[in-house]
Amino acid sequence: MAGPWRVSTLPSGPPQFPAVVPGPSLEASRAHILALGPQQLLAQDEEGDTLLHLFAARGLRWAAYAAAEVLQVYRRLDIREHKGKTPLLVAAAANQPLIVEDLLNLGAEPNATDHQGRSVLHVAATYGLPGVLLAVLNSGVQVDLEARDFEGLTPLHTAILALNVAMRPSDLCPRVLSTQARDRLDCVHMLLQMGANHTSQEIKSNKTVLHLAVQAANPTLVQLLLELPRGDLRTFVNMKAHGNTALHMAAALPPGPAQEAIVRHLLAAGADPTLRNLENEQPIHLLRPGPGPEGLRQLLKRSRVAPPGLSS
Repeated sequence: MAGPWRVSTLPSGPPQFPAVVPGPSLEASRAHILALGPQQLLAQDEEGDTLLHLFAARGLRWAAYAAAEVLQVYRRLDIREHKGKTPLLVAAAANQPLIVEDLLNLGAEPNATDHQGRSVLHVAATYGLPGVLLAVLNSGVQVDLEARDFEGLTPLHTAILALNVAMRPSDLCPRVLSTQARDRLDCVHMLLQMGANHTSQEIKSNKTVLHLAVQAANPTLVQLLLELPRGDLRTFVNMKAHGNTALHMAAALPPGPAQEAIVRHLLAAGADPTLRNLENEQPIHLLRPGPGPEGLRQLLKRSRVAPPGLSS
């Protein structure tokens, strides 16, 4: 039976997005999808999109579900468009949590990556989409929380970088964050809740999420990371990235309230001011000259006693 939005039956023709949306129920959508036949569902347009990619991008849940059922039978549920995105990755980028969860439940590959090496977790972290992360969590599907994109970043690294971009220098209190920053902060929380490893180091420079937060002069995020429950806080706070601890990086920041807050947070968490980087410098040596950092200089001098068990 031909549905009201039946596309061309020519096998070689690209799929055309239907002018009329299928019925409001899964049953009605299944009837329309079955009328199309598998050739139309498996066909790809000039950008590699199938009807399932298009349904996912438009948020047409029942049409996407019905199409996914057919592609599942043909083992093409992870068919890729021209940028390497599977329907799951398209649904994630379009912020369609229900479709993301449906596709995972139907058997979509949860760790599929696009041409940039980004998984569904990376996509959610990049754009600040906590609903997508919740959909992944609700699906119960096991995902690789430590997967690396082609920049060497885990989803948690990606979420921290995205949050740093969204936060203004004046955002010193989580209660006054913008909606975008709040969503990205929620992604950080959710990834940690899902089991992301906060001590993972990105490949290019070995920075942890703490290094990235300090690098962005983000005291709110630094405090959040230091307050998370963990086994050995001192070991975490003193991890090195190409020789520099987070305290080295904080000392090198431009003088101001953000720098002072970060240095104080790190010292309170057990940062060791006696550790040296590859240039044999201690954090105090990286403070900028001038009267501004004088208070921090005195603070670092008073704190220059290594915590027990830590070596330089």
